[in-house]
Amino acid sequence: MTRTSDKPIIISDGTMDVAEHITMAHGELTFYSTRSPAKYTPNEDSLAIIPVDNHTLVLVVADGMGGMPAGEQASQIIVHSLSNILSKKPESQTIRNAIIEGIDIADAKIKDLKNGSGSTVSVAEISGTQIRNYHVGDSLTLLTSNHGNIKYVSMAHSPIGYALECGAIDHATAMKHLERNLITNYVGCHEMFIHIGPIIELASLDTLIIASDALSDNLYEHEISEHIRKGPLLESIEEMKRTCQNNMLIKGDDRLCHPDDFTFIAFRQASKE
Repeated sequence: MTRTSDKPIIISDGTMDVAEHITMAHGELTFYSTRSPAKYTPNEDSLAIIPVDNHTLVLVVADGMGGMPAGEQASQIIVHSLSNILSKKPESQTIRNAIIEGIDIADAKIKDLKNGSGSTVSVAEISGTQIRNYHVGDSLTLLTSNHGNIKYVSMAHSPIGYALECGAIDHATAMKHLERNLITNYVGCHEMFIHIGPIIELASLDTLIIASDALSDNLYEHEISEHIRKGPLLESIEEMKRTCQNNMLIKGDDRLCHPDDFTFIAFRQASKE
């Protein structure tokens, strides 16, 4: 399905069969959310696409913590907190400060539940031709050029993520590690912190994807880049989605199966030609 939109889109407990495609003044987007093929309980992921104005767009993917109470409630609190604060943002407040405040508000609300729930979150701020990532936990942000050069990838807040970052292990070891899903930072934890990435200039036809860890647990970064960098965005994303979901069910020599709730938003900068 393809549609145009200038209003916020929020999806929680999604059960989508196919990805949806939309066009905005900022560029084109494709998004998708569905529950794990290995369970019948709710999809604990949520997503939000929040147009602030014709210049700025904010994308959010929140992944409720599996194995903890009310993960779906925690992820919903995050996307609604961010949508609410960005829609009411005074002109004097920067987008950066509004995003940080929205995550802080969500963190306080989740802690107030007193049920041990939590969620990771990845946020992309797209302002004109620049993007910046904000994330808590191991949800993925990846930016690639149409030539397949990975221009930015977020670091998972986990022992495996830190080991990768310092070169102690390689990507193949990380993909097969039995403790890959153990994280040290999430919205709702005692000492939650927000990682703020650099401001990156977007080039024509750059493609950004933010996603729950189902994507990075089942596809290598270079595979994600190769899928999304070329061809019509919706077709590229559907192929990536199918490959990821197949890998959730079929163990490979170079990876384990990680069935999980699966949510992503892909954005492609409009061509300047």
